[in-house]
Amino acid sequence: MKKISDSLHQWLLHLDVNENIAIYVNMLILLLGLILVILIIDFVIRKVLINIIEKIAVKTISNFDDLLIKNKTPRNIAHIIPLFIAIEFIPTVFNDFDYVKNLSYKGLQLLIVLLVLRIVRSFLNTLRDYFKTLDRLKDKPIDSYIQVFMIFAWIAGFMVIFAILTGTPIWQFVTALGAASAVILLIFKDTILGFVASIQVSINDMVRIGDWITFEKYGADGDVIEISLATVKVQNFDKTITTIPTYALISDSFKNWRGMTDSNGRRIKRALIIKLDSVRYLTKNEVSELKKIELISAYLEKKEKDIDAYNKRNNSNKDLLINGRNLTNIGVFRKYMESYVEQHSGINKEMMLMTRQLEPTTQGIPMEIYAFSSDKRWQNYEYIMADIFDHLIPATRFFNLEIFELPDGKSFKVK
Repeated sequence: MKKISDSLHQWLLHLDVNENIAIYVNMLILLLGLILVILIIDFVIRKVLINIIEKIAVKTISNFDDLLIKNKTPRNIAHIIPLFIAIEFIPTVFNDFDYVKNLSYKGLQLLIVLLVLRIVRSFLNTLRDYFKTLDRLKDKPIDSYIQVFMIFAWIAGFMVIFAILTGTPIWQFVTALGAASAVILLIFKDTILGFVASIQVSINDMVRIGDWITFEKYGADGDVIEISLATVKVQNFDKTITTIPTYALISDSFKNWRGMTDSNGRRIKRALIIKLDSVRYLTKNEVSELKKIELISAYLEKKEKDIDAYNKRNNSNKDLLINGRNLTNIGVFRKYMESYVEQHSGINKEMMLMTRQLEPTTQGIPMEIYAFSSDKRWQNYEYIMADIFDHLIPATRFFNLEIFELPDGKSFKVK
């Protein structure tokens, strides 16, 4: 290159071109020639490298090399050689222009640093995409770790850029950075908190991508679609997106429904509130009438025999129903609720199943069903629960029970 420059300069002088003009023309011709050569080399290397990687990708089972191409890693790597060639020949091109030579040299060095950062980013993005295809890692907060590595890479890159621009050794910059650590900690507070939170979330397996979480403080109720260094994105069931700070997952309380989705059923916990003044003892005739209900006929037969034997043994005066043991309409209805839920096809019989009477309130006596549906899908779960109560609500009338409801305008009409 030096010989070409000298020969070109002598040729221009031989053409009687002014010395100063010859210097500028010589520089421009060399610069244009260098740019043209670099573009050609860059094009050739890029095509060859990408072609080689594509051929390897076709023959391999792993999709890692395909992701390398998708994230343009080979394309970025191909730019390195032309940049080094430019650095090698820039001093010759600007041999008579020291200021431009130094400026161009530093500019190319900065381009190399930025290119290296770009290669690192594309490679890390490839790792992220590849890890998400692995079953054991696809629900982990991979994005958080990739972002942390990129932060360190950018910090290192800025240190090198600073050293190039100022001519200051990197170790002096690191020393100054240590002195300004308090300010740095303040600036990157959320990033540091997010990083620590991401590690804790991952280690303790608190949240995975795909988990259904409920976070009332942030109005989130839906599936986790992304876990990054600073935020967790939740797609709510109305298709809106809620963004939650990652560190909030370890500093605040939230509900993760993974235990339910991993189990064999989804809990049904709902009650009918029975009015207190409709609760009473059952007479013999009423018990006989209720025996017609198939689900509890055998139960009533056995229960009636047990109660009669007890009352005879204790000489209970049955002129008053309160004496001795008696069946109540609410007790028989509770047994009917339990029998109906037990035979329902949508209920998982292997999990806990019961009907219970809760503490009376100002509204009445809650009769609660506690069971688990065999189908956990939301739509089917709601159908199963509604189907059960569609039957039980009108069934209360057969037991002469009334369900509490707040009075409306009709309640105050004079009959």
